[in-house]
Amino acid sequence: MKRLVLIDGHAILHRAYHAFPLTLKTRKGELVNAVYGFSRMLLTVLEDLKPHYLAVAFDLPQPTFRHQEYVGYQIQRPEMDKELFGQIERVYQIVKALNIPIFTTPGFEADDIIGTLAGQAAQKKLEVLIVTGDRDIMQLVNKKVKVYSPRKGFAEPEIFDEKKIKVFLGVKPEQIIDYKALIGDASDNYPGVSGIGPKTAVELLNKYGSLKKIYQNLKKIKPQIAEKLKQGKESALLSQKLATIVTKVPLKLNLKACLVHDYNQPKAVKLFEELQFKSLINKLPGFKKEEKEKITKEQMSLL
Repeated sequence: MKRLVLIDGHAILHRAYHAFPLTLKTRKGELVNAVYGFSRMLLTVLEDLKPHYLAVAFDLPQPTFRHQEYVGYQIQRPEMDKELFGQIERVYQIVKALNIPIFTTPGFEADDIIGTLAGQAAQKKLEVLIVTGDRDIMQLVNKKVKVYSPRKGFAEPEIFDEKKIKVFLGVKPEQIIDYKALIGDASDNYPGVSGIGPKTAVELLNKYGSLKKIYQNLKKIKPQIAEKLKQGKESALLSQKLATIVTKVPLKLNLKACLVHDYNQPKAVKLFEELQFKSLINKLPGFKKEEKEKITKEQMSLL
């Protein structure tokens, strides 16, 4: 089965920014810690996952349909650090230099783009691996779709399939939306049901299966919890809608464009040299063994 890898650009960029020190700069003083971390993850993905097809999805700065649905959506989230914002264009340069397509769609988040592309890929009988640090996207996991997530501090990534997600979160991938509907999401600022925490949400979903069935069985639930559910029903339904990743974004998966193929290696090497990513140059796809040995000797001579 051929493999498509979809990278959640902003999620990996944010993770990289917080994983690597702000002292990581070029000789000209340009901050590149997030660019370095993103580039390292991208090259690791190419080397370890060996995808046949690869694409990167990014958020756009404009509001999405979720902001229209709920005025408070992400309102408590702080503005992106200017030090991180200033590195986004460099990341775009890296992705384009490796001849990898970038997907963005006004009104939708990268999660929605990935959900749509993953669904189309599954119909084409492809295996899909989503590279992200965002747990919300785990709702997309099924027999053909898995999540490849870097651990804290950008340590060795781990792959989450259906079984591992159940152990990790206590619920199945298809129950994650209802789980978020019950507990809400502080980072995105939607409320869930007041007074319902993760433990209670897991217990309810394991017993009744879904949010709909929980509300159909309120008489069987402890009165104190049932009352909270009654009072918070409108909030739960709103949170459920906000938590749901859209899988019908108006875009089409062009496998030919996503095919991992040749790129302008000298141009990529020049960009990496400009950014002073010498340790990453020998990880570029197709880099010759002799060139790797030459760079290694140069690095050793500096020690």
